[in-house]
Amino acid sequence: MAARRLPPGESAEGALPPAGDGAPSLHVTLLLQAALAAAGRGDERRVAALLDQAEAAAAVGGGFGRASVEAARVVAEAAVGDVQAATVRHERLVCGEQWGWLPPEHRAAYLLDVARVHALAGDMVRAGRALLDAERTAHSEVHDRPAVRDLVATVARYAAAPAGLARLAATLRV
Repeated sequence: MAARRLPPGESAEGALPPAGDGAPSLHVTLLLQAALAAAGRGDERRVAALLDQAEAAAAVGGGFGRASVEAARVVAEAAVGDVQAATVRHERLVCGEQWGWLPPEHRAAYLLDVARVHALAGDMVRAGRALLDAERTAHSEVHDRPAVRDLVATVARYAAAPAGLARLAATLRV
């Protein structure tokens, strides 16, 4: 795994590398990507181990890293079929202070993942709300991703979809 090839988090003097180095955040990112890949394969034990490693590595990086790990936990839980746990964790994340640490583009991309989770669970109202929240958070993340069009089209077909979703669907021409 690529995360193992990064230089260790401590120098010979025992201090973390300089903040501009990027190694800790890159390490966390690689661990999160590996965890999400394991979730896609249904390997729950591997997911848990990788997310725990990412959480430990993120502890040195502050709120952004911790928020990224929590967001990945939501997506991974949903991918392995634990939609209820994912929903509870999602609600805690977006109501907590960590949410603000994520850049708008990351929040919007995450909300698109959450919208997919809700749509797969058949909750088109929540899926629609997540899509609209993503658009308000970072317009381009919704308008510039071709895969989002299919999701918007699917959710917009349901009568219970939020009213603003019809406008979004029309704007995206789906």
